[in-house]
Parts: sequence; structure tokens; C-alpha cells
Amino acid sequence: MTRQVYLSGQFVAEEEATISIFDSAVQLGYTVTDSTRTFAHEPFKAEEHVRRLYQSMKVARIDPGMDAEQMLRVTLDVLETNLPTYTEAEDCWIVHNVSRGRSIPGPDPTVQTSPATIMIYTQPMDLRGWARFYEEGCHAVTAMSRIIPSQSLDARIKNRSRLSYTLAEMEVKLVDPDAQGVILDIDGNVAENKGGNIFLVSSGSLKTPTTSNCLDGVSRATVIELASQLGIPVHETDLQPYDLYTADELFFTSTPYCIMPATKFNGLQVGDGAVGATTKRLLSAWSELVGVDIVKQALDQLP
Repeated sequence: MTRQVYLSGQFVAEEEATISIFDSAVQLGYTVTDSTRTFAHEPFKAEEHVRRLYQSMKVARIDPGMDAEQMLRVTLDVLETNLPTYTEAEDCWIVHNVSRGRSIPGPDPTVQTSPATIMIYTQPMDLRGWARFYEEGCHAVTAMSRIIPSQSLDARIKNRSRLSYTLAEMEVKLVDPDAQGVILDIDGNVAENKGGNIFLVSSGSLKTPTTSNCLDGVSRATVIELASQLGIPVHETDLQPYDLYTADELFFTSTPYCIMPATKFNGLQVGDGAVGATTKRLLSAWSELVGVDIVKQALDQLP
């Protein structure tokens, strides 16, 4: 059975889903995006992801031609249509990309000659690249490049361009082929990872950057909610590399892997060099919340 893609009002087979080379997604990289994932085939916080998508579209001045309730309904239809292509043990991404439609070269970028291009699709949740980090932790490495300042492009607008993130990730791979990037802002504060947020544990408290220089992640918010339920204090504050070097624990958060522990930062051991107790508590709490053993699901994908 072929997976189906929702493309501007119709369902088409995945391999037949195409857009014009004149679309603003191609011509300008003018596309906002969001994605959620399923747990046991149930979408996790789909409403929150769609709400953030609409916030991004508002600031980017993209009119999708449908309201958030309609977008959510279509999203769930895409998932329902494609679920038969996934095994019982498989979960999937649900991805939204929305551009301003056809782009015409000229002096006025506000000119729009077609409706927005709406792309919604699912993909298998492949966790193999992160799986071993749950048990041994990853190596977090600072990129040479800095995050785009929010004064230029607010990090809360989740857009499809990943050029700056990809270049930063290529830089950290020069240090360690398995490294996971930590990107700083122009003032030297910790900002974000190429696809997620950053937390540290120090003296029993969680600390994470404010959203002044990083994405307001749904996974980030989930960790803060779980920490509150577990009685773990959370502080949103400026962090420098020094704070990561001297932390007791360090981890990333993102939609696919939820929480990815880091046990080394720029070559130095974090804490005692093992995945910490607080990180494990949060992972267990998230697994209990969604009814899926997150770590086991990832490890089961390894050969």
C-alpha cells in the first residue's frame, strides 16, 4: 500500500506528490513547518503543533485558506489514511510544510499569485541514529557558527530552511562524527540544537535557555510540565558553555527522540559520565504519559 500525501486540497500518492519549481518554497525557502509524532499510533499534542504552525504562519504572513480546526481535521485524516502502512510496533512523523504558493520575481515580495501550498505527510519514525544515546549518552559539541539572531528572524517562527542548522551540524561532525550540536547565539549564550532544545541539571534543578534565542519547543514544554509534576525546579535563563561543562546532567529534547542524554561536552565528561538519574526520571515519566517505553522502542530498532 502506498502512503498518501495531502497536497493543497487533495490526496495524492507519495511518489506523485510534487510542487512547482516556481513555488515560494523553492524560489525563496519561504515555508513554515511543524511536525509531531505518534505513540502507539496516537498523535502526541497535535493541537499544540497545529497552534504553533498557525502562529508561525501569522508572523510569516501566510494565509493557508483554512482555519486551525480544519487543518487539524485534515491532519488526522492523513494519519488515518496512512496508518495501515505501519506495523503495530511502528510510529510515525506527521509533517506540515506550508508555503505562500507561487512566487513571481519582482520588487514586491508581498505579491501572491496563487493560494498557499499546503503539504502534509507521514514518514516512519526511524530512531536508529539516536537509539544508543539513551544508554551511553551523546557527545555534545559547540558549533563554530552562531544561531541567526532573533532580531533578524525570530526563532519561534518554525521555518523550513535548515541551511544554517545543517552547516552548524557539519562543523560539529568535524570534531566527532557522532557529535550532536550545541549552537550559541551572537552573545555566546547557549541557544539550541539543530532540531531541538537544551537542558542541564545542576544541584537538583533543571535549567534551559529562554525562548529569546531558541525555538519554543513542544518537547521542551513537555519536559517542563513533567518536571513540575515530579517536583523538579525549572529555571529558564541565560546559559553559557561554562554551565554545560559544570552541569551534573545534560540532555536535548526534540519530537522524534523526546529526550536525548549527553554525557560529554566538547570532549569533557558531564557529571560522572553516565546518564543521570533526573534524565532517567523524566524519560520514564514521558513513557508513562504516552503509554510507550520510549527507550525500548528506539533500542528495538537496532540490528
